[in-house]
Amino acid sequence: MNRIYISKPHLGEAEKSAVMAVLDSGHLAQGPRTAEFETKFASLIGVRHAIAVANGTCALQIALLAEGIGPGDEVITTPFTFMATVSTILFTGARPIFVDIQEDTFNIDPDLIEAAITPRTKAILPVHLYGQLCDMDRIMAIAAKHGLKVIEDACQAVLATDGKRYAGAFGTGAFSFYATKNLMTGEGGMVTTDDDAVAEKARMLRNHGMKQRYYHDALGFNYRMTDIQAAIGLAQIGKLPEFTRRRRVNAHYLNERIRSVITPRARLESAHVWHQYTVRFADQEKRDAAVSKLAEDGIDTGIYYPIPAHRQKSVASMVGEVSCPAAELAAQQVLSLPVHPLLSTDELDRIAEKVNGL
Repeated sequence: MNRIYISKPHLGEAEKSAVMAVLDSGHLAQGPRTAEFETKFASLIGVRHAIAVANGTCALQIALLAEGIGPGDEVITTPFTFMATVSTILFTGARPIFVDIQEDTFNIDPDLIEAAITPRTKAILPVHLYGQLCDMDRIMAIAAKHGLKVIEDACQAVLATDGKRYAGAFGTGAFSFYATKNLMTGEGGMVTTDDDAVAEKARMLRNHGMKQRYYHDALGFNYRMTDIQAAIGLAQIGKLPEFTRRRRVNAHYLNERIRSVITPRARLESAHVWHQYTVRFADQEKRDAAVSKLAEDGIDTGIYYPIPAHRQKSVASMVGEVSCPAAELAAQQVLSLPVHPLLSTDELDRIAEKVNGL
């Protein structure tokens, strides 16, 4: 019985040749391949600027800092997300203000955002969770009404779209290219923006605050991407549209066949890129039992995420008592199943059969 992995990066001859070309060139650090990757990614997303960085966490931190977020500010975000969304807010000295999620999309509920705005609110940070675009028309309208920045955590959502714009092109975007992502470089990230000033600051921040070598106009970091990472990204970027199509086909296939649990739905067909295919069980006991049984059957699963951010030990003491019942319930019920583009029809049938048999 072959094991079905929750994710399976596709590394072929194109990636291997691209990496070898960089090694043969001797130019391993941020260089021409990184610049080319930035140009192609900006064109892909439809923005003027893309700034490559070491990973998605760096992208989030730089996006926040480049937008001027700092001590005393408040940033409205979701508690149902990977910890980097929240830790990067805290590392700027700002305070995360948690708004609960929609039960059907797992994304921040725009109906609850305005009630969370205070005189200290500086930005809204929506997370396009699992590859599903947030309701950005609503969020952008709220931000415009109150004069707020919008910083998109698009780390799981490359090519998610509402048919008009892609994730990362509404506000200032942050992407991750971790090895399990839809577009991967092993490790890596990208900041996207149409704002020239934000782009300039982001480029300085990733490179020790320099515009000119050894002239440090600001305090910055060493958050650069290597040309090795960028070479992998350049090879992957051409495959991304087909990989995205396959993920959507696989998700639809599973939705048509799984009957025993609540299956996920796309708010808009084009809005979801299915980084994760996440079902809901009736309760945590049934979910946890499913994890064990599916593992016995050779099927990998993932729980994203078992503890909402506002309940994490590292955060709870700083934000105080927060009530987000929809996020807390989701954390007890969600389970992600394999949906990656390398799955065969037989594997998809096996996943559906085993889930239905739980």
